[in-house]
Amino acid sequence: MAGVTFDAATRVYPGSDTPAVADLDLQIEDGEFLVLVGPSGCGKSTSLRMLAGLEAVDDGRILVGDRDVTHVSPKDRDIAMVFQNYALYPHMSVGDNMGFALRISGVGTDEIARRVAEAAKILDLEPYLDRRPKSLSGGQRQRVAMGRAIVRRPRVFLMDEPLSNLDAKLRVQTRTEIAALQRRLGVTTVYVTHDQVEAMTMGDRVAVLKDGVLQQAGTPRELYDRPVNAFVAGFIGSPAMNLLEFGAEDGGVRFGGATVPVERSVLAAHPRLLLGVRPEDLEVGDRGLPVEVDVVEELGADAYVYGHAVLDGGPANVVARVRGRSLPAKGALLRVAPRPGSTHLFAVGDGARLG
Repeated sequence: MAGVTFDAATRVYPGSDTPAVADLDLQIEDGEFLVLVGPSGCGKSTSLRMLAGLEAVDDGRILVGDRDVTHVSPKDRDIAMVFQNYALYPHMSVGDNMGFALRISGVGTDEIARRVAEAAKILDLEPYLDRRPKSLSGGQRQRVAMGRAIVRRPRVFLMDEPLSNLDAKLRVQTRTEIAALQRRLGVTTVYVTHDQVEAMTMGDRVAVLKDGVLQQAGTPRELYDRPVNAFVAGFIGSPAMNLLEFGAEDGGVRFGGATVPVERSVLAAHPRLLLGVRPEDLEVGDRGLPVEVDVVEELGADAYVYGHAVLDGGPANVVARVRGRSLPAKGALLRVAPRPGSTHLFAVGDGARLG
């Protein structure tokens, strides 16, 4: 087992002036499950491939434990990777697929059989060892791909969107299985996904990237409760945080009929502010911001109201969580206000957190 260190690691693709990954500084502890998350093109898969040795590091370095692997070939890094398309050999049985990497490494037949049997037991694949991949479901194939990684006993697992080919129900089930398996094995794991719900439910820590730059790394709760900028605030959480632009007034921000207090030093430096409030922190009442209902998403006990409001900066979309048994009609007008102490303030422009 070993930790992983990205030390100002940078990757610039040929023909591009903009780094795909720029000066990535990230420390992943031994045995930690870290999730790299962000929108398409943010550099998360490139970062994973740099660690795997499948992409060159143009500047900086990458360490596995105390060993600098920046220029070490992929096969010598003691890393196992699980891909989104499973990459199984269709002509081989499940058992042969799982043991193939060991066989080409010269491991003895008895040792391969023992390791494959151990992994199959962990992954509930024992009844399928003699089958071909085409006879398995998507979830079973993904477990075979994980088994192939487990038998190698690597120092680090890498997973590149391994659930993207599964249906919604199976994704939920399999992500729980992967998280439980990682904690059982205790192997350092770097997991890439574009799905922030997946990231929040699986990772010990989550690292958010945008345009090749690390925005914030922390526990899911830290990212949710105290995002460092408006991008992280809007990306983490489902539905996303409401981000509304207001002009500053004496004492705070006027949220319809309610006032959100803001420190005088912040008001003096920022004539306009970006106020963030999560849907569950908006309360329906007699005072607050008027919101016209566009869509109601029923979830049983709760529901989400999607609507729009008119601010001095123009129209703005607003999402609020309401009780599921008393739902407003489409076109109805609600007044919503944030619970005291639940708001976040960001600068207009760069989106930096204010206080």
